[in-house]
Amino acid sequence: MEPITSVVDKLKGFAKSSHEFVNGLVPRRDRNPIEILKRLQREAFSDLMKLRDRQDKVERILSYKSSTGSPFKEANTHVMGEVDVLGALLMKDNVDQQDYDAFNRAGMRTGIDSRFTFKTTIRQSDTLVAEFAASQKGQGYLGHDFGSPLSLAKVLYVANVSDWFSAVAVPVGAQCRDVGFATDSAHQGKGLTDFSSFGPPILNQHNGSAIGLMVRKSKLVASLAQFASGLGVEPCTDGIRDCFSTFGQVVCQLSEGTKLSLMGLHQVPRPLSQQFRLGALTMPVSILKLRKAPKTSVEASDRLLGTDMEERVSAGSFAVMLESKLDDSTRIGGWIEMKNSGPQHLQWALSVSDSPENEFGWSLSLGGIIKRPTSWDHFQAEASLKFNLGKRFSLQPGLIYVMDGNAQIPVVMLRSSWSL
Repeated sequence: MEPITSVVDKLKGFAKSSHEFVNGLVPRRDRNPIEILKRLQREAFSDLMKLRDRQDKVERILSYKSSTGSPFKEANTHVMGEVDVLGALLMKDNVDQQDYDAFNRAGMRTGIDSRFTFKTTIRQSDTLVAEFAASQKGQGYLGHDFGSPLSLAKVLYVANVSDWFSAVAVPVGAQCRDVGFATDSAHQGKGLTDFSSFGPPILNQHNGSAIGLMVRKSKLVASLAQFASGLGVEPCTDGIRDCFSTFGQVVCQLSEGTKLSLMGLHQVPRPLSQQFRLGALTMPVSILKLRKAPKTSVEASDRLLGTDMEERVSAGSFAVMLESKLDDSTRIGGWIEMKNSGPQHLQWALSVSDSPENEFGWSLSLGGIIKRPTSWDHFQAEASLKFNLGKRFSLQPGLIYVMDGNAQIPVVMLRSSWSL
């Protein structure tokens, strides 16, 4: 019996091991679900830990790059565009040289003007402005030339150091209004001529590159700037190719909505010997002065000295501007500017306008030029209406009457503006 018993035990052991082997190969459907959930939880936890390690590595890389510091981080750029078209209908059969000059002095800049402005806020308080422009205006009397292609017209950076102190740098396309406190920008350039659009001509002069400081305190603000033209960028507006200019302005807030502005510009041309074009943003500066002058003949010295004195005759302008804001849309103002370049002459203008943002508007303006000794006088009157067709398009018809010496010419003008 013992051999039979041992054989039976071996067969039972073989059957049990075979059953366990088969169960290992084929999972049972009745396996405990709790064990399955625990296994899945362990696998998911392992995957999550791997993902977290990768996320920590990415965050460390990004934090290192941002810690290097960039003035443009989190900067917002606003793009503004405007297309302006101005046309004139001359109520006269023949146009002679006197009429030609009268239109030039009236500041009628007809043609098409396109302007795109990119404004970026840096370090929460500073501002960087880049302006591109293509214009027919100002290319000739009544816009006879074809104009200029789209190009960089202005680069401006304003650093607001504190609530009362700011610094301005304009490497390209500097104007006095960029470093001063000009009229409300929303109402600049809204007239039909220069007399009713830009305030005193001193504010609209192009003077190359500039750097300036602005100070505010209570109801008084002041600005001081130094310009340098002829750096391979552009000449002065007055036709002087290379000159240094100093601009100053003081604005006093007389009452709520009323302010008085005093401003002046002094220009000093560089000597003829320094009129060579060295390239953009390049200027010679004398550090050590030669003790010995070069040997030249007396006649050559006198000729050079006389030419240098002629070139270094300084010029300047002084202007006073008073403006008052009666309500949100109604403004009244006037300005007087006197120049001391050549025979002294005086320019003036008075204007009143009511231009609601999305409603019917109107404007009236008077202006003129008085020259001493009185060789000619210029006077002009301007009246216009404004129709706002939506928020981005407007039509502005107007009538201008010009008297310049013996010339008396009425002009019908139409201006259309489209903003982006």
